[in-house]
This record gives sequence, C-alpha cells and structure tokens, in this order.
Amino acid sequence: MATTQTPVPLRDTLRARARRLARLVTTPLVPGDYWSILDPLGSSTDLRGRVEAVLPETADAATLVIRPGRGWAGHKAGQYLRIGVDVDGVRQWRSYSLTSPPRPDGTVTITVKALPGGTVSRFLVHHLQAGTVVQLDQAAGEFTLPATRPAKALFVTAGSGITPVMGMLRDGADRLDDVVLVHSAPRPEDVIFGAELRGLAARGGLRLVERHTDVDGVLDPAELAVLVPDMTERETWACGPNGMLDALQDAYDAAGSGQRLHTERFRPALVAVGDGGTVTFTGSAVTAEADGATSLLDTGESRGVLMPSGCRMGICFGCVVPLREGAVRDLRDGQVTSAVPGDGVLVQTCVSAAAGPCQLDI
Repeated sequence: MATTQTPVPLRDTLRARARRLARLVTTPLVPGDYWSILDPLGSSTDLRGRVEAVLPETADAATLVIRPGRGWAGHKAGQYLRIGVDVDGVRQWRSYSLTSPPRPDGTVTITVKALPGGTVSRFLVHHLQAGTVVQLDQAAGEFTLPATRPAKALFVTAGSGITPVMGMLRDGADRLDDVVLVHSAPRPEDVIFGAELRGLAARGGLRLVERHTDVDGVLDPAELAVLVPDMTERETWACGPNGMLDALQDAYDAAGSGQRLHTERFRPALVAVGDGGTVTFTGSAVTAEADGATSLLDTGESRGVLMPSGCRMGICFGCVVPLREGAVRDLRDGQVTSAVPGDGVLVQTCVSAAAGPCQLDI
C-alpha cells in the first residue's frame, strides 16, 4: 500500500533550519543566554538591576539609583537590599539600606559610605559607573514604620545609620505629627543627606538635633534624655554603632519601655569572645592566626581568601561554608560548634570566630 506524505510548509522548514543554525552558532550557550545579554533586566531566574546614576552625598558617600529588573517584588521604606557586584573579577555581595520609598518610576536607591579598607563600599562610591548591571536579592528587613503611625516618633542615628531612617522620613514624615531626629556625625559636612534634613526641619517636618562628635563627643543616653526629655515615651527607631544601640537598649529597658525601641545593626552584637586559634582554609591553602573577636569571614578576606558573604550580620546565610575540623564560637551567644571530618557541619563565617584550631573547606 502506498504511503502518502503531507508536504511540509516552506515557512516551517525555514524556521527549523534557523533553530538548528542558532544552536550551532551559540554552542555551548543557548539563544536564551543571548537574550539575557540584550535585555539583562528581563531574566525570570536571576534578579538584576541597572545602575541609573551615582550621586555624591559627601566626600565618602554616594547614592546609587538602581532600576530593578523583572521579578522585583517591591519594598518598604527602611528595608535593606543585597547587591552583588564584580570587583577585580570577583563577585562580591553586600547589604545596604534602601533610602527611597517606593517610587512611581520603579527605581530604588541605596546610599553607601566608603569604609577604610572596604573593598566593595569604596568601589561602589568611587568607581561604579552608571549603566552597570548588578545582581540583586529581594528587599528584606523589619526596620520599618508600622501601618498605624505613632503619635510621637524619635529617630536616633549615627554615621551611615541615617540611611534606613532617611527612607522612612521620605516615605512618611508628612504623616507623623511629632518627629525628632537626633543624628551624630564627626562634622557638619559629614552628615549624609545634611541639606535635605536641614531643609525638612526648616519646613517644620521634624525637629533636627545634630551632634558633631569631633566637638560634642559621643552621644550617650543621659545626654539624649536632656535633648529629648520624653524619649522613652516615644516610639523610637535607632541605627548606628553597636555600643550606642546597646546603651539605648539598656536605658529603655530600665525605664520599662524596651518594647518602644526598634534597632537596626550593620554588624552583629558581639556577646562572647574566646581565645581564637589557627584557621586553615583548605581549598585555598591559606593558614591564619585569628583572635577570638574576629569573624572567620574577616579573617579569610584579610588573607585574600575568596569568601562567600552577604549581609555580614548572620541573617541571610550567604556566608555558610563547611567546618571540616575543629571548633568555632558564635559571636552572638557564645555557643561552640565542633566537627571532625565527615560530620558535614556548616557554619556562618560572618558571626563565628575560631575557638581553637579549625579547618574550613573553602
């Protein structure tokens, strides 16, 4: 019996040939990889953002305007954002507070202060160019204003601790009836957002108290109580050095107002410090002596080891690596974790320090 074959339309034949040609010329990539080059913000799997502008704030701080790509879920003012950027050919991740409220144009801002020896912060402030595509994570964090605004609010910040609070002020200052901001910086010119804050105060949007530590010294709770006599009666948000936050927490707890104080830390509070030890990074063939107060992450980076990292304060788990052998101490609570080869123990290097000799598989 004869078999009848249905002719294949010419357009289908051409389409099939085009697909085969695409597979050949893009091997080992696939055409989808090239779409990500043409439209880097359109990826449905990797969240990216394009830097639209880098705006200087002070001599050592700048605001990055970023347009997140497809998949961005939005944010609340006061949250933080993890950003991944390539520095000297190495992908580095850091977390920075979002300083913008949700915007109609879809862009967001983070404001970065360049730290002495800060590989990423100095690159972002002094070398990052508009047009650069960076990696992003979704916004996270609970340091935000409640839906029901408090009758009286107090913000206590120091240095770059103003960054999450600036996002809140830009989002809701006009909906707060009684707002006080006490901010510390070495000199007037070191105040990030100084002109904007002073303008907001001049318009009656808040009462601004600037402390210039080069002249006034470090602010303590007793001085704060003089500046703001009803401070423990106010819903309070504080961000800055751990010593300042610890002292405020003690003062609010002593007044029975601990629940009114909300804090944001850029570094974990160190509760337990041990004797340290010798740290061996097995995959990098690097050995270093570390004290009991220096994190394994900082120890590795100081010796040139390419360490994974993220928030650097024990929240995101982006720094987790295997502990092959030895013991480490959690700097937040003093808990010691030990391992022998084969245990499969993982540790957070940003909040762990050596508690004797230890080996990390990295």
